[in-house]
Amino acid sequence: MTSERLEVQRTIEADPATIFSVLCDPQGHVTIDSSGMLLDATGDPVSAVGDTFVVHMDREALNDYPMGKYDVTVSITAFEQDREIAWTIMGPESALRATLGILARTVGRPGR
Repeated sequence: MTSERLEVQRTIEADPATIFSVLCDPQGHVTIDSSGMLLDATGDPVSAVGDTFVVHMDREALNDYPMGKYDVTVSITAFEQDREIAWTIMGPESALRATLGILARTVGRPGR
């Protein structure tokens, strides 16, 4: 079994609390998804290591694998409020990628 870790850095013109409000909210992951695979999410906002929520997926949005609709569980593996958040995915999909450009645009909206 192989292990994959994705780590990227990018400066986003928003305060850490605003960014964290998107990343801690299950619906925030749906909002910043650039693939079209994330349909919805259920669960409470996360605030600690071990917290989880469910993301409802549709791989067929990518038109590559005929997996249909399915769920994955997002499990928080690192959490330091307004500083660090990391998660792993449990389910048939092995990677959940948040597009940082969409995150930047989302947190940069007026009124947010």
